[in-house]
Amino acid sequence: MGKLYDEENDYVNEEHINAFARALVWDDQEDAETSHSGNYSTGYNSPSYEDAKKTASALDSTDFDAAVAQLSPVSSNTQESSAHSKERPAKIVSKSDWFPVVGSRKKKQRKPSTTEKLTNEFRISASYTFFRWPALILIFAWISFLCVIYIVVRAYVALSEFLFTWTGERKRLRDKLRQSKDYAEWVENAIKLDKYLGLDKWSDNPKFSYYDYRTIQKTVKRLRALRENGDIPELMVFLQSCLKKNFAGIENRQLYSHRYYGTKKLVEQYVTEVTKCINCVTDAPDSLVPLKQKSRFFKTVSKNYGKTALCLSGGACFAYTHFGIVKALLDNDLLPSIISGTSGGGIIASLACTRSDEELRKLLVPELARKITACEDPWYVWFPRFLKTGARFDAVAWAKKAAFFTKGSTTFQEAYKATGRKLNISTIPAEPHSPVILCNTVTSPNCIIWSSLLASSAVPGILNPVVLMMKETRTGDVVPFSMGNKWRDGSLRTDIPLDALNTYYNVNFSIVSQVNPHISLFFYAPKGTVGRPVTVSRKRTRKQKYAAFRGGFFATASEQLLKLEIKKWFQIIKLLDLLPRLSKQDWSNVFLQRFTGSITIWPRYRLKDFFYILSDPDEAKMEEFLLKGQRSMFPRLLFIRHRLSIERAIERGKKSIRATTMAIKNVQAMSRSPSASLATSDDGKKAHMELSDGAIEHLLSSSDEELNRTTISPFDQIFNQETEESNSSDDSGEDIDDNDEEIGDSFEEKGEGEIDLADRESIEDKINGDAADLSEDEDSKLSHRRNTIF
Repeated sequence: MGKLYDEENDYVNEEHINAFARALVWDDQEDAETSHSGNYSTGYNSPSYEDAKKTASALDSTDFDAAVAQLSPVSSNTQESSAHSKERPAKIVSKSDWFPVVGSRKKKQRKPSTTEKLTNEFRISASYTFFRWPALILIFAWISFLCVIYIVVRAYVALSEFLFTWTGERKRLRDKLRQSKDYAEWVENAIKLDKYLGLDKWSDNPKFSYYDYRTIQKTVKRLRALRENGDIPELMVFLQSCLKKNFAGIENRQLYSHRYYGTKKLVEQYVTEVTKCINCVTDAPDSLVPLKQKSRFFKTVSKNYGKTALCLSGGACFAYTHFGIVKALLDNDLLPSIISGTSGGGIIASLACTRSDEELRKLLVPELARKITACEDPWYVWFPRFLKTGARFDAVAWAKKAAFFTKGSTTFQEAYKATGRKLNISTIPAEPHSPVILCNTVTSPNCIIWSSLLASSAVPGILNPVVLMMKETRTGDVVPFSMGNKWRDGSLRTDIPLDALNTYYNVNFSIVSQVNPHISLFFYAPKGTVGRPVTVSRKRTRKQKYAAFRGGFFATASEQLLKLEIKKWFQIIKLLDLLPRLSKQDWSNVFLQRFTGSITIWPRYRLKDFFYILSDPDEAKMEEFLLKGQRSMFPRLLFIRHRLSIERAIERGKKSIRATTMAIKNVQAMSRSPSASLATSDDGKKAHMELSDGAIEHLLSSSDEELNRTTISPFDQIFNQETEESNSSDDSGEDIDDNDEEIGDSFEEKGEGEIDLADRESIEDKINGDAADLSEDEDSKLSHRRNTIF
């Protein structure tokens, strides 16, 4: 049995865990109660909060343990805590050890929940009361009937493919493809299968109805001519027009859905040529393209093209398949720097964003199963807990187990600084009316990752809502986040938070790994999907007929009709508010969210896998999860590589601009103060060394006005008509994201091109205190963006 990397470290900080346990005991619904002395308590932000913390820290630990165990009994492996859970805690004269001891306390009585206190005006009518339950029963009976018919249609398609389509040599080749152990082997087997089926000829003909091949042909020809002629200003104009999301349909999934490996050769030529042209602009000398003009170009195309994100869904223990997804991307250097996770997917996302690439390679092995012990409690331990608390698992015990995957009490900001990856965890408030929060470096930079991970896993009946914890920036203390409100599983509303990712990080392209069992059952690609074409006979391919509906037109039409009909009735249930609020939560969005992205991966599961949906994997099972995830990812890697090759070329240009800008600042500082350091960062030193002697002499001999004065190029005529006044300004009126991108990531090698909002002061220090680029107006924008979500 091999040893797992870093296995001896559990990263548990007992002080932080105890603070979390105290926050769980704190009943925030009673903050406004009047104490016996007549004083009001308004929660942890009240003036008495610091005194309350001092009082709580002075309490005897046995009183604290007993109070915690009464609400949240821990797992059986902690005998001491189990003993305390059976004892009645000593009575104190405050409602919890978070509050000061003031006067006697009356016996606590149950208070109605938020949903119980609020009356739905639409539910008080007599007709609603009379018809609600009969209507709900009839609708669910109809949905059940539709599901049975849907299963029959899917079974017909699977049976026809098994008996008539996948037979003989093609079945042997497909089985060999599915058993590939690495990507190189998979590509080799996929090419063989394409050739046998005659699908390789499809790539030669550029014509296709799902993209504008004529525009792509003209674009490739024009870009090549401009690049070879060295006309960089005109090349920038042309690049700006085509560096947009899905230009001319170039990112249409159907372009990658007619072969097991490969796409149209014209598409490959386009990606190669665009990448070369971007690199050509990056490497162009300042004498040909002024630095300011080049900076404007890269900021513009970066915003237009957008970023790529990896989204990992929930799905209980099925989520461990995400380990294989991440491993396949990592091994092929295609792991995006923006990763989101919900519920079980948050575990994998947290691991990926708190470890370096080298650490991840050592951890993504079957031995990792030894660290996954979330479901280790036997039934005679968790069943009494469920009867007492309404949840199968204990939040405090899970917090300790999650610490390994989050590298201790790491915050979102600390994880980004360490790895350059931006982690996103989707959570929703325990009460149904507040908005969803996507925890990340923008909305909650100081929030502790393991607390958001527990909140994202708090499915009713599985784990009770928990309090998010954060580190105070001044003292380093761990305190409740967002006034101590409690949060639960984000998959109930936003399993895949694409809108929020676009808002915070300009994500325009998403890679979604979807393993939710209630959703993956309904995945069906009637026209094929990326790397998995609908197989047609060799007779049709000889006639250059490469497309067909899966199972035939009738089966495809029936499948789509039934699925839309089922969704329609769920929508009616939501609009009429027929569904009861079980566990005080709205369940109507469970089937009505958007569960797919630009690329969607859904691994195949067998019926017996559903019996182990709430069980910990052993090493053999973990190896199966890793292989299943990798094999599901292999068909999509080519599409992702094409997308990221252009995106990373743009990021390379932005980093080059920032490094050069830093070098210029250092040279100008040296000219004003010969004793000043030539560079204040590694990036600045590197870029300074790359400047030619002639360029440095020119910079030193030129005034600021001469440096800013440039000839108006065709690109500037399209972007905006620059005047001498705007050229001599500091561009302080630009959007804050633009200024952040200009100076942000020169200090973070692995950054994505956007400054982290909480890192602003340190960056100002690194550019010699020059705060002219960050205006007071921008400060107000920063404050607004940091606090809007709270």
